[in-house]
Amino acid sequence: MAKEPTTTGAARGGIAKPVQPSPDLAKITGSDPLPRSEVVSKMWEYIKKHDLQNPKDKREILADETLEKLFGKKSATMFEMNKLLSAHMK
Repeated sequence: MAKEPTTTGAARGGIAKPVQPSPDLAKITGSDPLPRSEVVSKMWEYIKKHDLQNPKDKREILADETLEKLFGKKSATMFEMNKLLSAHMK
């Protein structure tokens, strides 16, 4: 008989592994640990809520004061964002 795989106690790694946001990132995501995928979702909620996408190029995010602290610059592409955010997650 083959054993059925169980999901209870399964290891959570990669994008599902909870990370601790830095104080600057916590202003957007909250201070509790959460998976990277949820961090990215909350970032996009924030970006859309504050209308921070460049209207001429939706791939570019125009940083407000909060995002500039995270990005270290005034704008970033959506592809750069994930790389820049990794410095703010443990």
